[in-house]
Amino acid sequence: MGKGDKKTRKGKINRGSFGVRRPRIKKRPRLEDQLDVNKKATPKP
Repeated sequence: MGKGDKKTRKGKINRGSFGVRRPRIKKRPRLEDQLDVNKKATPKP
């Protein structure tokens, strides 16, 4: 088992593919995107 094996982590890295052994890292939402800076507060009645 090594670089040529499709099921191992080294094999996935060698082929440049993803799967159960090597999941994609999901990007976290940026703090600036979570807080809407341009949103204006509406006055309370």
